[in-house]
Amino acid sequence: MTRYILAIDQGTTSSRALLFDADGQVIATAQRELRQHYPHDGWVEHDPEDIWRDTCAVCREAVAGIAPGDVAAIGIANQRETTILWDRSSGRPFYNAIVWQDRRTAARCRELRDDGHDALIAAKTGLVIDPYFSATKLAWLLDHVPDARARAARGELCFGTVDSFLLFRLTGGAVHATDATNAARTMLYDIRRQDWDADLLRLFDIPPALLPAVRDNAGAFGTATGDFLGRPIPITGMAGDQQAAMVGQGCLEPGMIKSTYGTGCFALMNIGAEARPSGHHLLTTIAYRLDGRATYALEGSIFVAGAAIQWLRDGLRVLDDAAASAGIAAARTAPSGVYLVPAFTGLGAPHWLPEARGAIFGLTRDTDSGDLVRAALEAVCYQTRDLFAAFGADSGLAPRAIRVDGGMARNDWMLQFLADMLGVPVERPAINEATALGAACLAAVGAGLCAAPADFGAGWRLDRRFAPAMDAARRDTLYAGWRRAIAAVKAHAES
Repeated sequence: MTRYILAIDQGTTSSRALLFDADGQVIATAQRELRQHYPHDGWVEHDPEDIWRDTCAVCREAVAGIAPGDVAAIGIANQRETTILWDRSSGRPFYNAIVWQDRRTAARCRELRDDGHDALIAAKTGLVIDPYFSATKLAWLLDHVPDARARAARGELCFGTVDSFLLFRLTGGAVHATDATNAARTMLYDIRRQDWDADLLRLFDIPPALLPAVRDNAGAFGTATGDFLGRPIPITGMAGDQQAAMVGQGCLEPGMIKSTYGTGCFALMNIGAEARPSGHHLLTTIAYRLDGRATYALEGSIFVAGAAIQWLRDGLRVLDDAAASAGIAAARTAPSGVYLVPAFTGLGAPHWLPEARGAIFGLTRDTDSGDLVRAALEAVCYQTRDLFAAFGADSGLAPRAIRVDGGMARNDWMLQFLADMLGVPVERPAINEATALGAACLAAVGAGLCAAPADFGAGWRLDRRFAPAMDAARRDTLYAGWRRAIAAVKAHAES
């Protein structure tokens, strides 16, 4: 009897593989850091071959000692919006992957907004016009990589996000497909009609032959060839990393919110079966699609969360270890008045200003490196409050709690400050690997091992709840300082 599900969690800064048993427990994990490429200011790229090699390596490491026949299925979760173009016959990348953080198409996005395409794109995709999404990245590749447009017109190339590229490679080129959640992040997919949109393809001049087939999040995606892990293994679940985390966090009812804190921060609120538009600059997106029925979410995207701590560690070298940030912040008995706005790659929701750049406010002669560390952690919480206010205004709901996961969710100090800023409890799950768990849940459903994602293993379980402890007046005073800092950054970018 097969006992295990292998979950691939291919993220922005690392590729990971986790092996889950039938109880939903992690029994093995492997991880490799992914090299980042910054060829120009605002450009961020990955080598797709690095992604592929690292994925193969971590999967083989995770299943070492397990008979291949004991792996029932594979689930995939991936960094979203990152755009890859590859040769249909050989599978070789035609250019580096353009990462979701990349800002090279900011000018093109301004042109689209100036030409009045905002309403069309929002109505069809639920998205705002921003370099974040795949459409302008793909158009850039077609227009700037030699022979790309001609070869695409002849049907010789494939476009996909990372999930689609991995699926193509895992199946030996047999399957060119994606899932509904990843398709919804391209700015080419009508989230209500559930299909690629002809008007948007014309607007961005994208040949339809490039596009993958779109499938539910659980089902038969294809079969990994025998040379991957020693025997053919079905691939039965796939979702963008944030939607996978939503499934893994058990946020399967309207009004439930999860927030993942990794390189960036991505908060999603389940809004049910209707794709309602946002009036407060959030995104409307597909949370998951099962049996052909879509469930929708409102999403707020913060581009820099853990990346700010990484910058303090690797760029400024004021930290030896990211995990030390909690102790450094806790050693300060009160906020220093320093505000860090980490708009290194622009501002995401609810501001959507790709031209914005980072800034630090409130510096004095007494400011030290510890103040910067604390300010970076506080900034994550202030940005989450920005999103939380927009969720409430759009949905009319007053969430009773927020569920958190990701690497930064191990930081107890930050989660307490987050609860203080939001004024609601913050819940950390017993299994912090929500993204991989969600991929495993979907794969279990797709493989017929359980009827619904919540039925996999023991379901969602609480590790620790952080209750608000700060009085409202103090909370609002600190947040007002953040709002002034954000206003200054926006004014500078728009001047």
